[in-house]
Amino acid sequence: MSRECCGPDDAPPGPVDADEVAEHEEVPPWWRDRSLALPVASGLLWATGLILQWIGLEIPALVVFALGLAAGAWTFVPGTLKRLFTATGRGRLGVGLLMTIAAIGAVALGHIGEAAALAFLFSVAEALEDRAMDRAQQGLRALLSLIPDTARISRLTGEETIPAADVRELDVLLVGAGERVATDGIVTSGRSWVDTSAITGESIPIEVAPGDKILAGSVNGTGTLSIEASADGRDNSLTKIVHLVEQAHANKGERARMADRIARPLVPLVLIAAVLIAAFGFVVGDPGTWIERALVVLVAASPCALAIAVPVTVISAIGSASKLGVVIKSGAAFEELGTIRRVAFDKTGTLTRNEPRVVATHTSNDYTEAEVLDLAAALEATSTHPLAEAISAATPTRLEAVEVRELPGHGLSGTVEGRRVRVGSPRWITPHGLTTQAAELADQGMSIIVVEVDDQIGGIIGIRDELRPEATEAIAALREQGISTVMLTGDNARTAEAIATQAGIDEIHAEQLPEHKAERIRASTAQVPTVMIGDGINDAPALASATVGIAMGVSGSAAAVESADVAFTGTDLRLIPDALAHAKKGRAIMTANVVLALAIIVVLFPLALFGVLGLAAVVLVHEVAEVVVILNGVRTARPKRRIYPSDVRDGSTPSSTAPVKASDR
Repeated sequence: MSRECCGPDDAPPGPVDADEVAEHEEVPPWWRDRSLALPVASGLLWATGLILQWIGLEIPALVVFALGLAAGAWTFVPGTLKRLFTATGRGRLGVGLLMTIAAIGAVALGHIGEAAALAFLFSVAEALEDRAMDRAQQGLRALLSLIPDTARISRLTGEETIPAADVRELDVLLVGAGERVATDGIVTSGRSWVDTSAITGESIPIEVAPGDKILAGSVNGTGTLSIEASADGRDNSLTKIVHLVEQAHANKGERARMADRIARPLVPLVLIAAVLIAAFGFVVGDPGTWIERALVVLVAASPCALAIAVPVTVISAIGSASKLGVVIKSGAAFEELGTIRRVAFDKTGTLTRNEPRVVATHTSNDYTEAEVLDLAAALEATSTHPLAEAISAATPTRLEAVEVRELPGHGLSGTVEGRRVRVGSPRWITPHGLTTQAAELADQGMSIIVVEVDDQIGGIIGIRDELRPEATEAIAALREQGISTVMLTGDNARTAEAIATQAGIDEIHAEQLPEHKAERIRASTAQVPTVMIGDGINDAPALASATVGIAMGVSGSAAAVESADVAFTGTDLRLIPDALAHAKKGRAIMTANVVLALAIIVVLFPLALFGVLGLAAVVLVHEVAEVVVILNGVRTARPKRRIYPSDVRDGSTPSSTAPVKASDR
């Protein structure tokens, strides 16, 4: 076996390379799993020995028992002996050592059948543990299989097919209908819809057009796309996701450390107890009986089930969370995620789309809405401000502006078709005649742009970063789970209150600098376990200060992703209640496993000590309990997506394939 419970952790995994996909083998069905061959052979030989013993063939039965013992022991004894002589400290005292001593003692006492049973059941439990771990890791590595083996590249000399790993940034990929995208990129030509459900957890395919970003592993729909690669084939969002998830194998949560703190001291304590029990036998003049009981105690008090109770659950749960589009970077983060009672949101880019749009226009009697937008867009065409982009996108007309000057913090002035035009905030240009309308738009959370033409107010434009359509459902689902919500934003109080009211947020803190956000999160965390969700560099201090920090979009701000404990590969806010429910379920399973493992030790120890149960019975109960712990742990490999009212109204479910525009995400 590649692992042994209660032993030291493996070294943390290194970066994931896409080439590993070719080398990675899927976990085979149990009937073709070679790692189960020796445990199964051991079991068959042990059962055969029992039959031979029952019909009175004692010598053949002993031979078959010995063969069964050898087959089962081969799976853990070599590793145990290697660790005994190469490891240091308590690392050499694994549960395998207890089982090895118990098997040797049983043979010495003439109980070869019981020794064979012990070796068989322990080897089966170890094999099932390995298989559970492998299946969990396969769920992570399966993400890499989403990358195609080859990619078609457009060269000056024509189309060329190369290995996907050889794609370089700025290469132009040609992706046909039904093909997977080899690496991250930006669409340069063509229109289609892409299925990103395996990567982002977003159930509805997304419409893409020139200028839209597209992720590695996305499945193209019916159109043909040309995509300029924005990442190398070996280093894209998909390989980054897998690398972040596999970091969890090098970290353990609080309960995992608690399990180790209980299990590791138990091994030497059990050895000492066994020695004292055997010594007591010599004192009372019945060494045979008490040595046998000492061996039974070794098995009864084995903490193997306790040692694997948490790791199997954590690794299985973290791997399955990736199916929801949730990248959990450590076991500690997963366990803490199951305790959360408050969720804090950044506003821009998290609750909102971070795509400001013109949503309202009011004009004076002298101008139409189209004229006001056209004049404003003429000046804003020279600006890179996000609000300028919103105004330019609101009108197809492109008038020419001359003598354009920008006054930082105020706005723009210039001449458009012979008319003097100023565009700026109400602090610079008072919207005479439209002050009531401007106040109403501000109360709705809009930014106000005033347009002045020849020293007269032409109109006002209301621009707002729209709330994500799924935000209200996500907040409502959190409230159903008894989780409160708070919004932290650098925006003004009016805008913050309008967005928070629309979303259903419980508490608002506006005009917050990054350090203020971090202070708020630290104060909240001191009261209740708190999650902070953000996507920008300014959110990094708050993400690091929270009980659990969640970055929206694994390929978003590098500072946010690095500071966060969890990253969502997509932008659907409904992942939040789904992820919290998944973590809560996993934490409950871990608790049940720890309690069961401890209960087995507490119950079996006195029964073994006073001879109520013999070696065979204790081995059977103990190893069956270990199998139950493993099977209970792998239940977290089945994450559930909640079906929301909008899914039902739209006729879509988490597996729907109806396309949606990128702007509707």
